[in-house]
Amino acid sequence: MSSTSPRFASLSISASASDDNHLPIIRKKEVVSTDKAPPAVGPYSQAIKANGFVFVSGVLGLIPETGEFISDDVEDQTYQVLKNMGKILKAGGASYCSVVKTTIMLADLADFKKVNDIYGKYFRNDPPARSTYQVAALPLKAKIEIDCIAVL
Repeated sequence: MSSTSPRFASLSISASASDDNHLPIIRKKEVVSTDKAPPAVGPYSQAIKANGFVFVSGVLGLIPETGEFISDDVEDQTYQVLKNMGKILKAGGASYCSVVKTTIMLADLADFKKVNDIYGKYFRNDPPARSTYQVAALPLKAKIEIDCIAVL
């Protein structure tokens, strides 16, 4: 192989269980729930553990004890969202450092810098992959919602 030839790595994944279409199936699905974070505001779980991952549903900046927003301020809501997310991750056996993907939904993209500064305090080293979107509206007129996926 010459020194100018590109080098490639390959990854092989196999599943021990599959359906008739040879697709991997979920071997175990477990609902994650904690009263240290606000309950889901609809027919869904706070999080699901499956196949070595924790899938955290969209989290709002609600105070767990009251179900009310911490305030109408995007910065306060961001801190509360991340605090709530941490409690859900912990209940699922994960932590901020095991998060591999987040999605941030903002009511106003002009809040991006404020949110980004706070978010960076929780994901200092090896931050996860992330997408950020401005959306038309969020549940309960929230300013921000974040979901994530963590590896166990």
